[in-house]
Amino acid sequence: MLPSAMTSTFTATLGLLSLTLLYICYHAANDVRLTVSPQGCRMSWMSPSYLLQHEFNSSWTPLAHRYSLWLYREVGWDPNQVMGVPVLFIPGNAGSSHQVRSIASSAARQYFSSPFVVSSDFTDRGIQSLDFFAVEFNEDLSAFHGPTIESQIEYSAAAISYILSHYPPNTRIIVMGHSMGGIVGTALLPSDDISALITMSTPHTLPPARFDARIDEIYRRNTESLANDPTPVVSICGGATDMMIPSESCILPDPRGGNPGSAVYRRTVFTSALEGAWTGVGHREMVWCHQVRWRVARAALELGGANSDVDMAVILDTWLSRDGRFLPPATGIEISEATTYEALPEGMDLVLRKPIGSRTYLLPVPRALETNATFILFVSRGSISPIAPQHSTKLQALPYFCVGRSTSPTAHQSSESVSCVPLEPSTLKLLPSPILGKPFPVPDEGSDESDGVVLFEATVPRTPSDAEDAWIGVHVSAAGEDDWLFGGFDETLTFPSDIGVFDIVAGDAKLSLQPTEHTLVRRHITFPKLLSNALLVYTLNPKSARPTASCARSPPLLPPLLVHKSHSAETHYYCLEHGTSVALHTHASAPYIPLSRVSPSYSSELWIYSTGTGCEDVNEFTLTINWWTTIGRVATRYPTTLISWGVGVVALLMFQAWRVSGKGAMPSVSQSLVAFICRLLPKLLAASFVVALLPLSPDYYLGTRGEPFLGFLAPVLLVVATGLVCVSWWLMLLLMWPLRFLTRLLPPKSRRHDDLAMPRSTVVSLISISFLVFLVVPWQIAFMGCWLIHLHTCASSAHRKPYPGSVPSLRSTPIESFPLRERFDGRKDDTQDTEPKEIEPSQEPEIQDVRQVQRLAIITDALNATQAYHENTHLLLLMTWLLPLSMPVLAVWVRTLMTAGYTAPFNGDHNVFKVVPFLVLVEFTSRKKSALLSYGNTGSYLHWGYLIVACVSFLLGSREAYRVFDVTSLCIGCALVVKFSPVRFGRRIAT
Repeated sequence: MLPSAMTSTFTATLGLLSLTLLYICYHAANDVRLTVSPQGCRMSWMSPSYLLQHEFNSSWTPLAHRYSLWLYREVGWDPNQVMGVPVLFIPGNAGSSHQVRSIASSAARQYFSSPFVVSSDFTDRGIQSLDFFAVEFNEDLSAFHGPTIESQIEYSAAAISYILSHYPPNTRIIVMGHSMGGIVGTALLPSDDISALITMSTPHTLPPARFDARIDEIYRRNTESLANDPTPVVSICGGATDMMIPSESCILPDPRGGNPGSAVYRRTVFTSALEGAWTGVGHREMVWCHQVRWRVARAALELGGANSDVDMAVILDTWLSRDGRFLPPATGIEISEATTYEALPEGMDLVLRKPIGSRTYLLPVPRALETNATFILFVSRGSISPIAPQHSTKLQALPYFCVGRSTSPTAHQSSESVSCVPLEPSTLKLLPSPILGKPFPVPDEGSDESDGVVLFEATVPRTPSDAEDAWIGVHVSAAGEDDWLFGGFDETLTFPSDIGVFDIVAGDAKLSLQPTEHTLVRRHITFPKLLSNALLVYTLNPKSARPTASCARSPPLLPPLLVHKSHSAETHYYCLEHGTSVALHTHASAPYIPLSRVSPSYSSELWIYSTGTGCEDVNEFTLTINWWTTIGRVATRYPTTLISWGVGVVALLMFQAWRVSGKGAMPSVSQSLVAFICRLLPKLLAASFVVALLPLSPDYYLGTRGEPFLGFLAPVLLVVATGLVCVSWWLMLLLMWPLRFLTRLLPPKSRRHDDLAMPRSTVVSLISISFLVFLVVPWQIAFMGCWLIHLHTCASSAHRKPYPGSVPSLRSTPIESFPLRERFDGRKDDTQDTEPKEIEPSQEPEIQDVRQVQRLAIITDALNATQAYHENTHLLLLMTWLLPLSMPVLAVWVRTLMTAGYTAPFNGDHNVFKVVPFLVLVEFTSRKKSALLSYGNTGSYLHWGYLIVACVSFLLGSREAYRVFDVTSLCIGCALVVKFSPVRFGRRIAT
């Protein structure tokens, strides 16, 4: 047995270590959104008004007394009556109906060029304005409680029926959901009344709070709907800036098992890839960030004029999810037969600054180009139909593939000798145009889409055998504004790198870009062996040659732009400058997320675009692991794991303590902690690392699928969880100290402590509490009460006297109940009758025997009390760690009472069987003066139940934390059933 001083040192050291690590993780997590994906959003402004829908009352839904429905109107722009296409906005966890105002205001001000004057963009197209309705859920904490989500689903479905009753038949509604509101919106599918669903910062694949099995059931239903329902769905994700949910859970699952040819429209787009936004967006900011809200509003306006699912798919791809992945329908302008062409010399790029007029330029296709050569065209602030910034200049460029007779490279050629056809793009999208020396995106302002650069890429077709020459023709029409155009051929040079994550654990790795004979417009860098996981953040340090004097006089049109693409839905843009580091991160694969066909665990691709002037060209990269932000990313994804593993550590403590009690005395909690830390923890650290290397399903353990590099997380989490258990025990001692002091001041209780007796009043109380839980209050309330009672029991039992009242006196002890002579001195008792006899003075040895029995009884009672105290404190520690798994629902219940009123209907948790074992447990532990579960035959095998609890906590608790509480309750219940069998228990009820 270790000294108490050493015991305190062990637990205090590990506890302080865990607290220090948590402090580091907290600050690292706060720095993630600032360093990994800075937010650049312009604030949105509006003039809101909200009209309560009084007619949507209890005749439509019984939840009308709890929730409400509002119609948004932009003051001075929208009429009060409904007149357009209905839209329903569903807020998320602790959200408000007022969050609709930013998107609704943008829709009104886009549709009307001035108050009540329809914009020319919509007048001739038959597109109507939008009527934005929003449900008010009184800031319900829906993320923690499945029945609350079910209530919101029921109310939203009734709201849709009510809204559509004010419109002509066959009218369909657009649904928008923010955060958990997107889960509610998805649960409304399938529905013929919903035309499209747009979700923002919605965790589609992983619940943010995994404490309720009914939330998992809702998610399973939603996954089935997303796989089969034909309603178009778009999910917009905020990326690393969103600290409320892990953005990898925002990615929609593959439809119909990931079949690429599926007709089901599902799109995911990160705001960093959203054209015109190019920035990470926080969770709450998603609804008001101007660069996002105006596109969502415009997409909804365009959806109002769609006549088919195909039309809606094109609209959603155009306004929300294109990013070059889904090309718009090809459009072109016929070139007049009288057009003349200006042919450029071979090898010369097309560079136009502030072009003016209309002209077609011919770029000869070099014979030396490989068959996979690419033509690249950049247009700044202008358009390549149909792609253009929101407010573009009059600069228009149209690329063609032309063939004809040989001409002089400097001559002007008429159209009679040249035949041109539109050049089909392989990539057509809008790129940002960051400014050297300035942050990107600009804080609080973000990017200005009007300064964007249209990127056109196309594979150069083969020259027909009957043609003498081939050109790429670029028809340019401009008005001499502040814009530019660059076009040229490019043989994309790929730089493969064998750098792996283990190569940069302790240092950095360098990647040199081989110099070429001519400046490249586009460079491609691949890392096929680099781990691509949401937990890791890499730092890329570019190095470039010093800019020359000519570069200062003529800066590049487009400075080197780095494009990082690790997922089809996620693209990040960075301005490459010498000595300015870049944080490479991804959400392609992550813990507890099913691996998608488009989410590789390895491989990362970088593209570098520039206008090819040679200025500021990057010639070397240094790649390292950004450990600080990596710690922050890990910290935001494993809090639930830490809680469930804490329960597992306590269960192992009890497993060890119960085994010891079967051989001797029950150890104290401090002794159990030290024994666990010194003996069992080193073995568990090694075992946890080995298990982390197993290719388990992402639903189990760490959720990393056995990734070797991430195996170190298991020992670290185990050490932190053990340290937090130590800290929690010290907090329990701190809480019990004032209660223990108050117990000394109170008069001693006169109630009898009996091993198995239970007054009938107690039975009635337990039955009454059970009925109350079954009908009115959530079982979490009863569990909280059990914890408080048991806390008081532990505080008072440390100073419980062996008997109630004073120590029994000699004269009050009936001697006939002690066969003293037979027990101690071997002499036979000559008393023949059973009547009590008075003690004679000559029988002093017998008096000494009685005193010895009394001392033995006092010692036995003291030992039993100590055993009971140690057992109770172990149970208290277990119940303390179960509190985080049950208290979120309690918070939901309290919040509902505060916001919706005490009479509002609340579908709570009334499964009384989850809490009955703890009700019975605290009742008996408060009455018994000896150990309840650690003695006799019960303790000989009860410890195996704790081992089962530990296994469930470590393997399943991270993904399905609610199972930890269920298994623990079942374990305690089985132990009580064995201890108090029905026949034995029934005979002992006191009369």
